[in-house]
Amino acid sequence: MSHCGWNSCMESMSMGVPIAAWPMHSDQPRNTMLVTKVLRTGIAVKEWADRDELVTSSTINTAVRRLMASKEGDAMRERAVELGGAISKSVEEGGVTRMEFDSFIAHITRQVQ
Repeated sequence: MSHCGWNSCMESMSMGVPIAAWPMHSDQPRNTMLVTKVLRTGIAVKEWADRDELVTSSTINTAVRRLMASKEGDAMRERAVELGGAISKSVEEGGVTRMEFDSFIAHITRQVQ
């Protein structure tokens, strides 16, 4: 379960872990949309529109069961693992993230010299 702050999302995604999202404020509702609607690697425990309502244990139970013990959850967990693998490959030697990072370092190094 995550509040879906950016760092929490990045950590979960890079480790291939699905997210039970419960946004509280700031960037978290937008990150929740990314996780649940775009990447489909998690579910919302509580929708942002319902943020002022009390969250019951049965709401959390339903969300966790949906994520961990359903065909829908199976698909989310599978996508999370695939995304984690893609992220890992991107930071390896020759990966797109690694190449972009190396390019950035080369650029700022040239600017300093």
